[in-house]
Formats: sequence, C-alpha cells, structure tokens
Amino acid sequence: MKKWLALALGALLIVTVGCGGNKTTETPQASQKVIKVGTNPDFAPFEFIDGNGQMAGFDLDLIHAIGKKMGVKIEMQNIAWDGLIPAVQSGNVDLAIAGMAITEERKKVLLFSDPYYESGLTIMVPKNSSIQSIKDLEGKKIAAQIGTMSSKKAKEVPNASVREFNTSADAFMELKNGGADAVINHIPVIKYYMLKNGGADSPFKIAGIPLSTASDAIATKKDNKELMDKVNKAMKELKDSGEFDALYEKWFGEKPPKK
Repeated sequence: MKKWLALALGALLIVTVGCGGNKTTETPQASQKVIKVGTNPDFAPFEFIDGNGQMAGFDLDLIHAIGKKMGVKIEMQNIAWDGLIPAVQSGNVDLAIAGMAITEERKKVLLFSDPYYESGLTIMVPKNSSIQSIKDLEGKKIAAQIGTMSSKKAKEVPNASVREFNTSADAFMELKNGGADAVINHIPVIKYYMLKNGGADSPFKIAGIPLSTASDAIATKKDNKELMDKVNKAMKELKDSGEFDALYEKWFGEKPPKK
C-alpha cells in the first residue's frame, strides 16, 4: 500500500512539474516573428565582413533598427549578389538589403521600399592615369562586379574589355594589380575604399563627374505589400526620430541630404 501510494505521488509530481515547465519555456524571443533578410556583404560601407568575421555596415544597422521598430527579429543571410533577386522571388528570404538601386527592370520583379540612399556610379583609376571621363575608357580594360549596374554601364563603353568579378573587392584588386585601367562602381563604395586605402594619400582617384544617379532601397516580392508597408512605416519613424541620421553619419561621415 505504501509502495503504491509513493508511486502515485511520484507520478503526480512528474505531471505537475511537466505542466509547469511547459508554461515557463516559452519566452518573448521564442514567440517573436523572424524576418529573413538577404544581403551580399561585399559592398562596404553598406555591408561587409568585419574583423571579427561578422556582417556589418550601414545596411545592417538600418535593417536591425527597422526590425526593432517592427517588433521582429532580423535573421541575416549571406547570399551572392546574383542570387539575391531569385532568393527574394522564391521566398527563401523575405527582404533583400544590399545597396540595391531601384531600376525599371528590377521593378518588374520586385517591390521596393521608399529610398534610403541616393547614390550613383563613378570611375576609379590610378592617380597617374590620364583617364578623365567615360569616353576615355573606350578600348580600355574595365573591372566591375558581375550582375550590377556597374557592369552594365561598363559594357556600354565602345570597344572596352569588361572584366567581371564576383565581388567589388576582386574588381578593386584587379585595378591595384594592373589588370585593369579602371573600375566602375557606386560612388560611396569607391570613396570608402579610397578612405581605407590611403585616404588623402590613396594611389587612386575618381575620374570625372558621376556617370549616373540612383536611389537605393529594400526589396521584397511583388505581392508582399503588407510587409513593405510595415518596413516603410518603421523607416519613417527612424527618420522622424533622428535615428536614421545618426546611422547615416556614422557610416558616411556626413548627414543625409535634406529634400
């Protein structure tokens, strides 16, 4: 009888503890919605791999701040540039943020947020180069990142030999090693590269005036308007509060232009 009573009490204790455990295991973090965001961390200062092997940059800070405003957890995924749009279209990621410019071609397959950065393309050449404009690139060797607006612009130059690379860093290295006469890339990316490689004593210079202007934005699937409305709302709140300006100044050394 005592043995039976002891077993019964033991079973009751297990059930009680088990039920109590179930009630306490769920945390706010566990129930928090996760937004998967794709990026290509080879576009400093927008996104890059820092000295600790972690993704960092303006875009990373911005999307995490947006996620905080939305009350969601941001899960970043490292994706090759030419795989970003397919990843969004297939639903493998919910959003893409990678210094991606809004173009008419991309608008056919993606839904963009309100712009968060006004950018454009320019030419970088060695300091002793005689190249002063895109016309001077005719018949020259141009390095650019594959699948980008930079590569597209380079291919418009008559008789130019366009050398495409998987990353901006590889394109810059090609110029540094003498394998190219020039690099075409986004203005802030080139400025950041020159700043980190000699600053005022950089062996490179920007040739001529900007080749184009563009607006960078966050992308999602065409039919994902509900999510994008929330992203835009959060971004507006960041701009209204001054948080966006602080992030911009942190990474670009100046306040964003006022419209």
